[in-house]
Amino acid sequence: MFQSARLLNLVLLCLLESVTARSKPSIVGSFGNVLTDLMKQQESEPKEERHLMHEYDFIIVGAGSAGCILANRLTEVPEWKVLLIEAGGQETFLMDIPILASFTQFTSANWNYKTVPSGTSCLGFRNAQCKYPRGKVMGGSSTLNYMVYTRGHPKDYDKWAADGNEGWSYEDVFPYFMKSEDMTIPELAKDTKHHSTGGYLTISYTPYRTPLAEAFIQSGLETGQNVVDYNTDTLIGFSFIQSTMQNGTRCSSSKAFLHPIRNRKNLHVTKMSTVTKILIHPETKQAEGVQFVRGGKRYIIRASKEIILSSGAINSPQLLMLSGIGPRRHLESLGIKVIQNLDVGYNLMDHMALGGLTFIVNQSISLRTDNILRNPDNIANYFAYHKGPISVAGGCEALAFYDLKDPKNPQGYPDIELIFLGGSFVSERTLRENVGIRPELYNSVYKPIEQYDTWTVVPMLMRPKSRGRIMLRDRNPFHKPLIDPNYFQYDEDLDTLVGGVKKAIELSKTKGFQEFGTKLHDTPIPGCKKHVFGSDDYWRCAIRHLTFTIYHVSGTCKMGPKWDSGAVVDPRLRVYGIKGLRVVDASIIPEIPVGHTNGPTYMIAEKGADLIKQDWGVTTNNIT
Repeated sequence: MFQSARLLNLVLLCLLESVTARSKPSIVGSFGNVLTDLMKQQESEPKEERHLMHEYDFIIVGAGSAGCILANRLTEVPEWKVLLIEAGGQETFLMDIPILASFTQFTSANWNYKTVPSGTSCLGFRNAQCKYPRGKVMGGSSTLNYMVYTRGHPKDYDKWAADGNEGWSYEDVFPYFMKSEDMTIPELAKDTKHHSTGGYLTISYTPYRTPLAEAFIQSGLETGQNVVDYNTDTLIGFSFIQSTMQNGTRCSSSKAFLHPIRNRKNLHVTKMSTVTKILIHPETKQAEGVQFVRGGKRYIIRASKEIILSSGAINSPQLLMLSGIGPRRHLESLGIKVIQNLDVGYNLMDHMALGGLTFIVNQSISLRTDNILRNPDNIANYFAYHKGPISVAGGCEALAFYDLKDPKNPQGYPDIELIFLGGSFVSERTLRENVGIRPELYNSVYKPIEQYDTWTVVPMLMRPKSRGRIMLRDRNPFHKPLIDPNYFQYDEDLDTLVGGVKKAIELSKTKGFQEFGTKLHDTPIPGCKKHVFGSDDYWRCAIRHLTFTIYHVSGTCKMGPKWDSGAVVDPRLRVYGIKGLRVVDASIIPEIPVGHTNGPTYMIAEKGADLIKQDWGVTTNNIT
């Protein structure tokens, strides 16, 4: 696997070569000036504290999407001393460049997890394993993701509350979405009922769109759908993507919430520091501190008030289990002393999808990364103005939500999302390596069209019934856990995805797409040739082969009321049976919301910070 410095330096050299070879001196100067600005942004990240105190009020484990918010909000209380621990290093400025989203997953900033081999999904990937990219860097997965910002449907959160999670209805959580947001899309910012400005997290449209993205929106109108703002109460319809992007650059959680507070004296940050255990008193069951390794040396730091896990839906359950909190039988089988018997690691959810659904066009209008980066005008336009195709978030341009069970209801509850990309496997060489597609499958199906312009729609299942599990491989904290997503446990999930595939094909036949000669690429997957191409059975087979994760791993430290036997944390995010320990990240999600999980994770962290303040006697509405 490439290391971050090697890969990103290679990309930088390619960009420099492209600019300097054929560009005017003024363009080269603009490139250098913007690189200087980007380097300054990198330097604005909080410095690592080399001399740590023996005790802090709060210890936050994980500087990802949730951890950065918690660090910001808790240090608003001047007398609280907070330690933020991150296993990875700092962001590099090239991570801010949207079109390079796929490249970053080849760096040391990625935990590089894989699912266990399966006979029912991920069959077209090496060893029948799906890759699970997760951020090991300041900002966590918000530094690697494709920057799609969605909140979810009101029914998602109302169901959380109806299931016994008091304080988590849509009415309850909505203010926390608003609290973070700095909406910079002018027509949406005017809607002050649903959007706010002035928050830390910048939301914007991508500065550039392909004609194919415009055709996608038109295909929705042509088939009777509406153009909507999906971050309101109405999701059904089509939209360009609202992105966590600021002036054409990535706005990660670190950039949004940590950079502005880098000079707060009551925040200490330690990077490249892997927490190996939570220290819990076996009799009082009080979480007292953490043990972590940095630079080959072991440290123990105490927490006088609380320890907060914000390590994500894979690392948070792993750390709980390593510390003796988890399923009794599983922990005892590994020789781990059980402190609290809880269903840690269960309820794993994800928005699975079909990848590789490819459409060919007869004009050079798609996003082909090699062509984009070789064009000095594109590079100059981006580095001078942050515009042009380099500003597209990993190729993602637009999306649509459908309720296949209630297709004529504009107020429906989506069960399918279609993500539109202005390219495909053949447009971005790293994409096929990212997902780990088997070379023989790629060579058979996609290699023959490598020189064509293409586009893709990824049909994504919104409300999966299937549930997976995360387990420890052994007692070694540096060994990756076992991830079994258990995709397609229910046939209904597979059938709903087939419905999404059919919608995508229907859209490809509309007038807007046919102006570009759009044609479905119909070379069958070798393992599915026994089925008639285009039949429901063929698409079921294709989905089992090219099973995409959209990186929405969640639910493994489930939030629930006392009477929920599967709950790990209560509605105030406190770990059941353990004092002074909370989990605040996507792992607490009881049922996965519609859309993408990064936005809801921000909300969970904002609300979690207020819950902590309230429990320690701080009046939250006096903190700004």
